Amino acid sequence: MLKRIFLVVLWALLLVSAAQAQTEVPSPAPTESATPAEIAPAPALGPIQTILQTHLEAIEKSSRKTIGPAIDAVATSGLPQAQAVLEAWQAKDMWQRKSDGLFFRAEKAEGSAYTLIDFDTGEAAGTADKADIDQLKPNSGIRALIGTALVTFQLNDPSRAKRADALTSLERDANADLLVPLRASIEPEEDPGLKARKQRLERLLTISYDPDPEARIAAIGDMAGDTGLDVRGVLNPLVATTLEVFEGEPPEATNIARKLRPGSDALPREAAYAMLSDAGLAPPRISAEAVRAALIENIDEGVVGGVPVAELSAPEQRVAAYTALAAAGLVPPYLTDEAIDAALDAHSFALVYAEPDPGVTDAARGALTRIATRVGLNQAFDLGLDALSLASIYFLAAIGLAITFGVMGVINMAHGEFIMMGAYTGYVVQQYVPNHTASIAVAIPLAFAVTFLAGVALERLVIRHLYHRPLETLLATFGISIALQQLFKNIFGTQARPLTAPDWLGGAWVMNDVVSISYIRIAIFVLALMFLGLFLFIMKKTRLGLETRAVTQNPGMAAAMGINPGRVNMLAFGLGSGIAGIAGVAIGLFAKVTSELGSDYIVQSFMTVVVGGVGNIWGTLLGAGLIGTLQKGIEWLNPSNTLAAQTYMIIFIIIFIQFRPRGIIALKGRAAGD
Repeated sequence: MLKRIFLVVLWALLLVSAAQAQTEVPSPAPTESATPAEIAPAPALGPIQTILQTHLEAIEKSSRKTIGPAIDAVATSGLPQAQAVLEAWQAKDMWQRKSDGLFFRAEKAEGSAYTLIDFDTGEAAGTADKADIDQLKPNSGIRALIGTALVTFQLNDPSRAKRADALTSLERDANADLLVPLRASIEPEEDPGLKARKQRLERLLTISYDPDPEARIAAIGDMAGDTGLDVRGVLNPLVATTLEVFEGEPPEATNIARKLRPGSDALPREAAYAMLSDAGLAPPRISAEAVRAALIENIDEGVVGGVPVAELSAPEQRVAAYTALAAAGLVPPYLTDEAIDAALDAHSFALVYAEPDPGVTDAARGALTRIATRVGLNQAFDLGLDALSLASIYFLAAIGLAITFGVMGVINMAHGEFIMMGAYTGYVVQQYVPNHTASIAVAIPLAFAVTFLAGVALERLVIRHLYHRPLETLLATFGISIALQQLFKNIFGTQARPLTAPDWLGGAWVMNDVVSISYIRIAIFVLALMFLGLFLFIMKKTRLGLETRAVTQNPGMAAAMGINPGRVNMLAFGLGSGIAGIAGVAIGLFAKVTSELGSDYIVQSFMTVVVGGVGNIWGTLLGAGLIGTLQKGIEWLNPSNTLAAQTYMIIFIIIFIQFRPRGIIALKGRAAGD
């Protein structure tokens, strides 16, 4: 009993002792890192930075083969910062901090420091020395992939300018991956012009890249009436063919444009066998030079293949000797005509479309046929516009001559120099009036005044003494023409002088890829119509016009009625010269201004007046139209030789005058027979 009590007391003492030992063990001293309040938290990554860090290895490796998932992850994230990241990445403006691998956009600061811009917040995230950051420099292949990913953002950008730039980029360089984002951007597009461009580009990309043949055929049908170069550039590859050779007949799935027979004009026999040889389908043919070289190399004691060298002059002996060498394995086998024909008969040759689907090629051929027809019609229309433009120039140059030659009967060979004088007047005005619009507005009336006075002086000093003496008048005015050319050459030199058109006359009115006309030509056409109206007004509604018509019809009767024919002739000559000066300003806007400017138009001016009918303004108009159309037509038939156009035109005029000696519209009245 005492023993049990003793054991219980001992056990209790041991427990108390153990408890005291546990409470007296000192706690470890707290370290600085163990204080929770002092632990630095890891920086929180934004959503776009998280995506970049997820694909850190692929971005650092920067390989086109592995970068795709990283670009797609950013592009499809739906985050507003995705576009900025892709644009910075593509522009080589994305940097990586070496210490933690985070990506930023960097801006140059002082010295070698850069300010880091956080992609998620768009705010500065500190600075870093250039040695502490790496610039990402994607190659052209990766930039192209980024550009494809950016299309979705750029085509739907709130800025119209950015959408237009993206569309222009697509028009220059498109691929199959861009078709889906382009289609998705059409419906929300609010700008009518951009929407039309998107719809047109979508049709073109559908033709090239859509996997559904029916969709491609439908798109081809939609664009069949479009004459644009880009449409033809898309359709032409669909009908492009390559010559291919097949063992036996071509496979049924081959889209064949035409089978060719060896020996025809399209496929000569030698070319057909060369194709077989190049493709490894037949042994190469041995040329005569190769046979000769092989025979020389295998001469043995005056004998080659059992044939004496003296007998090798005969072609059949050379073939026999070479065949013997081939049988002995010394040279490649000789191919006879029968062997070549057999090889050709065992193969077939065909022009094969690059496009495998026959329905697509049929639709493309039909569309190109329709486009070719429309292009031809547009080319004819464009040629007509060119002819009309040239006719207006000739009319402007000849309208003054129609007055002097038609009314007065004076053959003025110096008329071209009045045109030249007007062009130089415009050049001088531009030296003092730098504004081109204002200078032209000043030059036109000033050129009229200068050439009007010059014409009056010429008539008073020379022409009035030579009336009814056409040969002397021609020689005198021809000499004055040469003198005026030399005078202006001495004043202005031989170098062409610029007569600059206003900016609003620059460029051309482009109707489509075939038809266009420059604004200067349009302005000259309008100017010609204005002078036609002015001339008709002067001749029909003014006293000068009445007197001029009277003198033209019957000079003697007009003088008897109190009209001074000398005064009328002087004013008419001055008026014709003044209009020539205005024509010179107009012509100088697109032609070189030199002392020989007038000589380029004097022949056409006389032909215009003679063909149209001397003394008739409507005849001059019709004559200018006929001459302009004829010249442009001949140049179109023979574009490489402009001199031929002048020659053929003169021949036509000579023949024309034989049948219509008084021109298209003959002068009426008593003076018509003079």
